[in-house]
Amino acid sequence: MKYAEIKELSLEEIKDRITEERANLTKLKFGHAVSALENPMQIRVLRKTIAKLNTELKAREAKAIEA
Repeated sequence: MKYAEIKELSLEEIKDRITEERANLTKLKFGHAVSALENPMQIRVLRKTIAKLNTELKAREAKAIEA
């Protein structure tokens, strides 16, 4: 997910996406521990997506506190 797409999401959508992506990451990690994934780079991509979502969430929260 690109950062421009994340900026278009509402605050609630960002929170929902974070929980969804964390669940997906957990599933991938467990799957990778049991047997090798077809594409292990998915784990890295999901971690980065979660980080981008968290960054935007914190920025919006800080902006709301300032206002």
